[in-house]
Amino acid sequence: MSKAYVVAEIQVTNADAYADYRPLATASVAQYGGQFLVRGGTRVQKEGRDDAHNEGWRSVIVEFPSLQQAQHWYDSVEYAKAMEIRHANSIGRLFIVEGV
Repeated sequence: MSKAYVVAEIQVTNADAYADYRPLATASVAQYGGQFLVRGGTRVQKEGRDDAHNEGWRSVIVEFPSLQQAQHWYDSVEYAKAMEIRHANSIGRLFIVEGV
């Protein structure tokens, strides 16, 4: 079984309201066997154009034991409230990719 990775690129648009997202997301990730590998940090663009992801964007990578487990987390009741907060207070994209 291959591990899977949730990859998100997020720009927070309302930091005060978004603050409630982090503890909810952290707890739900742990409950579904995930662990944060990247949560913010410096991003260095090396190839291609990425004008949209300048200052203020965060990169996040979460590792899960399997693609199925990552999908269960994303669709879970435990993550639903966190997702609602993220959608209301940020813009970005999120996808799940299976590892090798």
